[in-house]
Amino acid sequence: MNTSAALPRDAGSILKLAARSMFDLFSSMSEGMMLVDRTGRIVWINEPYKRFLPALGFASEDEFVGRPVEEVVQNTLMRQVIETGKPILVDLLTNKAGTFVVSRIPLRDSQGEVIGALGIVLFDQPETTLQPLIGKFARLQRDLDAAHNALAEQRRPKYTFASFIGSSPAALEVKRQARRAAQLDTTVLLLGETGTGKELLAHAIHAASRRASNPFVGVNLAAVPETLLESEFFGVAQGAYTGADRRGREGKFKLADGGSLFLDEIGDTPLALQAKLLRALQEQEIEQLGSNKVVKVDVRVIAATSRDLKSLVERGLFREDLYYRLNVLPVRLPALRERLSDLEALCEDLLESISRRTGMPLRETTQSAIGALGAHDWRGNVRELRNVLEQATMFTDNVRLTADDFVTILPAAARRDAATGGVRPLPQLVAELERSTIRSALEATRGNKVSAAKLLGISRATLYEKLAGMRQVSA
Repeated sequence: MNTSAALPRDAGSILKLAARSMFDLFSSMSEGMMLVDRTGRIVWINEPYKRFLPALGFASEDEFVGRPVEEVVQNTLMRQVIETGKPILVDLLTNKAGTFVVSRIPLRDSQGEVIGALGIVLFDQPETTLQPLIGKFARLQRDLDAAHNALAEQRRPKYTFASFIGSSPAALEVKRQARRAAQLDTTVLLLGETGTGKELLAHAIHAASRRASNPFVGVNLAAVPETLLESEFFGVAQGAYTGADRRGREGKFKLADGGSLFLDEIGDTPLALQAKLLRALQEQEIEQLGSNKVVKVDVRVIAATSRDLKSLVERGLFREDLYYRLNVLPVRLPALRERLSDLEALCEDLLESISRRTGMPLRETTQSAIGALGAHDWRGNVRELRNVLEQATMFTDNVRLTADDFVTILPAAARRDAATGGVRPLPQLVAELERSTIRSALEATRGNKVSAAKLLGISRATLYEKLAGMRQVSA
């Protein structure tokens, strides 16, 4: 028999026959089916669906059919399908009757208007019948949650103001200014030599601000190739160029939305990018690379540099308008040589950190070691100090570090101490510490002697007397 001869010749009839066959197939093979009209009222259920009625609280089909679907089936999304005209092909539904894998399909008339929806219970008790699949999805969800948590942890501030070690006048003043900056939601510019703790202070400002619960995102402009900086800042739109991620990529401004964006070494920003950065700061809006869509963001910028931005402006290497936009609230971090009275506390903190990280015994510094360290000029500041202490820890088994442990690491300091066998007279050490502290106080107060005397806890007359003595020594 030629079966093709029994089929209708027109396509419309074939489609109707196929639809009817599919409906009959689903009705017989599924765990249950229901139809709702365009108002969301149930108009039909098939025979298998009736077994769920007692658990849903109904004794008969007559009590169930004709009711609004959301009144009788908890957590249903049938009305959403009717209103949007979009199917929900696979979903988990949990209600008083149990947990089910369901499918929801909109029904349309010949003009394409939605006239109702078909709900199909594909699987009953999926926790048993689909255990391997559900287990796989559960593992994927756990991995995704773990990744989100790890990313959120990375974007939390790592340091607080307690992490900025030091009780010298210069250190106390910079912490005072930074605490004030944390209370104001404006751009902060951290100035200071390399290794003075600018990134640490940026974390601390964010942690003490109203944005602390939102992301802290950092980018070092000196470490990113110039060709990638725009995409690093503003992101890349979906399919922006050949080889780009088809899903697009969010930039640092978007990642920091609601929180703080730390721009380290801002002085290294290429001129071509400075205009776009200025707009992002002023307007709080960005455009992804390859997109014309403007996206609003809410970002507090904390910038840092070890370069002289004023000099860069004068040489035409940095936009003057961007400089003024960044220099709203400047905070200058003192160099280590300007706060040598903090040296012993810094060594104690750094040695504890080195011991925790390496698992080596905790070391401590003697006065001769502090004397040797105090004689160094510390161009790398606290970062260099950490490196020197790490080397000393690796090169000796001594628990108490002395000047001798720094002979090969700091040869200049060692030579200065050699004449006294590594021990310097206490009055000399006290005088050097006093001079360093006075310089730090004057630096912190920008030369204001009255304020410096208050910081030092001495009278103005005493300060003038000590300054006179310092001039005689230097002469």
